[in-house]
Amino acid sequence: MTPFSFLTAGRIIFGRGTADQAVAAVTGFGSKVLLVRGASVPWVDGFESALSAAGADVTTVLCRAEPDLPALEAALDAGRSAGAEVVVSVGGGAVIDMGKALAALLPANTPVLDHLEGVGAGKPLTEPPLPFVALPTTAGTGAEVTRNAVISVPEAGRKVSLRDDRMLPDVAIVDPALTDHAPRQVTLASGLDAVTQCIEPWLSTRANPMTDALCEAAIPAGLRALVRLEQGEDKDARDTMAWCSLAGGLALANSGLGAVHGLAGVLGGRLGAPHGLICGRLLGPVLAANAAHMADVPEAQVRFGMVGGWLASAFQTDAEDAFSGLGRILDTWQMPRLGEWLTADTDLNAIAAEAAGASSMKANPCTLNPDELVSVVRQAM
Repeated sequence: MTPFSFLTAGRIIFGRGTADQAVAAVTGFGSKVLLVRGASVPWVDGFESALSAAGADVTTVLCRAEPDLPALEAALDAGRSAGAEVVVSVGGGAVIDMGKALAALLPANTPVLDHLEGVGAGKPLTEPPLPFVALPTTAGTGAEVTRNAVISVPEAGRKVSLRDDRMLPDVAIVDPALTDHAPRQVTLASGLDAVTQCIEPWLSTRANPMTDALCEAAIPAGLRALVRLEQGEDKDARDTMAWCSLAGGLALANSGLGAVHGLAGVLGGRLGAPHGLICGRLLGPVLAANAAHMADVPEAQVRFGMVGGWLASAFQTDAEDAFSGLGRILDTWQMPRLGEWLTADTDLNAIAAEAAGASSMKANPCTLNPDELVSVVRQAM
């Protein structure tokens, strides 16, 4: 067996009701708390009060959208002024990414761009991060167990990563109850991201026995849960979707992603479309392109065949049509196509060229040429 390594959060707590452990987890690291939160989850209001009642001095950072460089720099100023000792994020992937970036950079005196990939120097952190606790309120990104934070750089029109092994959260508390009754479009877009983040590591050139075990269990379960949630609120499906998201985060952090995320990073930076929606729309065309490219590789075809079977079973379609038919399924779910953001003037060749150099592309099971990448985007339109 080929040697491999596996990194993850210091501690993972999963299950309904586990959010009750968050106050003790956070205050165990320090009393000066930097709380990063979204605006839409009522639970965090009570959590903020409970932290204060436990003796914590709480400074709050509101993260309303995917973090960008100016917002990150402003939040760093607030955290340093407060003398933050521990950072906790309660929210979706964007909120958790903001928290990870803050915990990573608050101890440092170096410019943010020194550490950003792509548009910056991509240097390792100069100091160990502050303790960080993550509580996701969506089931999608798996950010609570990954070692990077995605930051938008408006001047460059790109989303890039701040990445360091030490950015893995100290504690990840995944309570599916925090995702209950999320809006339908948020649920579906997040769920598509979660499933994609299990499928890409399953097909990755860096897949290993640990990530294989996670993905093989999570992909079919996550797809079935997503179908149930498309039909209506379902507590058991929420639990399963939270597990799928967690499994995807564990897998991608250790086996990488692929062309879906290579393109999604570029498209998201340019278009501002929801990340999960972009991933869902790209997934079918990328799977089809990769499978065609690797038609003569028996081991790869076994894995692509399994993915096709899982998709067909969940969506009640023919396995032969599973990849090409995914777009039609999303149409019936009233999920927008990327043509709502892309125009006739959009330079798809430039997008393909930029995506080809993305870090996520390095683990794709094959090298898709620029024409193939452009074709993928066109199909998603």
